[in-house]
Amino acid sequence: QVQLVESGGGSAQSGGSLRLTCAPSTYNGMGWFRQAPGKEREGVAAINRYGITTYADSVKGRFTISKDNAKNSLHLQMNSLNPGDTAMYYCAGDSRVWSPTLNADQYTRWGQGTQVTVSS
Repeated sequence: QVQLVESGGGSAQSGGSLRLTCAPSTYNGMGWFRQAPGKEREGVAAINRYGITTYADSVKGRFTISKDNAKNSLHLQMNSLNPGDTAMYYCAGDSRVWSPTLNADQYTRWGQGTQVTVSS
């Protein structure tokens, strides 16, 4: 089984930016999810192999999901961060996913997560 590995998490101040990376990006459908302490996991952004994307309303206009096929990696560019974005971020993938979806149940491959902390 291919292990997904996230990187790029860390600390930022409100209004700042971070860029998350996940490798490899070999699956037809891939997405980013997050889970804050005491909260349920939520979908953040997803992309399919054709580059079609979908975003949670809470991150639209601030986050951008993309794939770098040459480097076989998935990215999440996060701008205008706020404390509400603080969470563990997970990368997920599944080759049976053809339309981008924020439904976590559709993904069977998951990374270990990378922590994002935003301070005010």
